Amino acid sequence: MQTDRTATLILDDGSVFHGYSFGYEKPVAGEVVFGTAMTGYPESLTDPSYAGQLIVLTYPLVGNYGVPTRTFREDGIATFMESEKIHAEAIIISDYSHEFNHWNAVESLGEWLKSEEVPGIYGIDTRALTKLLREKGSMKGKIYFENPDEIDFCDPNAVNQVARVSCKKVHTYGAGAGKKRVVLVDCGVKHNIIRCLVDRNVEVVRVPWDYDFTTLEYDGLFISNGPGDPDTCDAAVQNIRKALQGEKPICGICMGNQLLAKAGGASIFKLKYGHRSHNQPVRMVGSDKCFITSQNHGYAVDNETLGSDWEPLFINMNDGTNEGIKHKTKPFFSAQFHPEASSGPTDTEFIFDKFVELLHD
Repeated sequence: MQTDRTATLILDDGSVFHGYSFGYEKPVAGEVVFGTAMTGYPESLTDPSYAGQLIVLTYPLVGNYGVPTRTFREDGIATFMESEKIHAEAIIISDYSHEFNHWNAVESLGEWLKSEEVPGIYGIDTRALTKLLREKGSMKGKIYFENPDEIDFCDPNAVNQVARVSCKKVHTYGAGAGKKRVVLVDCGVKHNIIRCLVDRNVEVVRVPWDYDFTTLEYDGLFISNGPGDPDTCDAAVQNIRKALQGEKPICGICMGNQLLAKAGGASIFKLKYGHRSHNQPVRMVGSDKCFITSQNHGYAVDNETLGSDWEPLFINMNDGTNEGIKHKTKPFFSAQFHPEASSGPTDTEFIFDKFVELLHD
């Protein structure tokens, strides 16, 4: 017998979807986006790139493997999650599994959402909702429980979301004598990016998004993923532009790709509904190599605006949009997708190997 409280999702075009609550019961608003991955809701919810967004999961059954323990390594990196907390504003699904079973599950998805005060609703026709978002594009939306006036619509892209999720002070990981030092500009970094760098025997100095890292001694620069509109991050762009005057290796992921491109003079545009999945095919330019990638972004680099010193490195095989850039003469490159892919395919983790090799050249 159905006992969960009713909840309603309304989009700013007037579309209404009725369902039931299985998370924390509070009204919430943001940008409604969809992801097509079959697994990985703990990683997705804790990905800072989802800040300001209500995630629609297209896979029909969610919650059946519960939630792993929220433990942290000695260096402060999460053992299983991608950050210290849930960053998504809410999760919207079709069928919620009230029962769960997994070797490292310690609680249900619903219990986790309630403990972090994040709404979750199920019983939604996510196929119809996703079709609507594909046709009209990502839209503003809100979840309410009694009446629509509980909360107003909001546009999270009008706010500097990167400033919300970036670290507030400098952190160092994997320090050791003789190690190459990498400055990581934290725009909302997923913890597996830090894991992938530390596991390759480098020292990682994580700095806030607007920190002037050019005052530091370092061997390479890494620019992380992050949420929202890259045009709100001019302070980071100005610092990266100073780094471009040198020869030290630079690598960017997701938001990092966009900020590197902006620092090089290119423009960014908003995608109709973004790329959020584990199965986006990208081709390495100048080759027949195609990779299946994990992605989470709503903006893209305009290839036509790349300066004469830059060229595309990867291209999305579905829509032809940019998936990475590289400098023609200097050791600067980036990827729009997630080579650390937690969760998702790890086919492109070689990007970290390439970056670390450049540190030793």
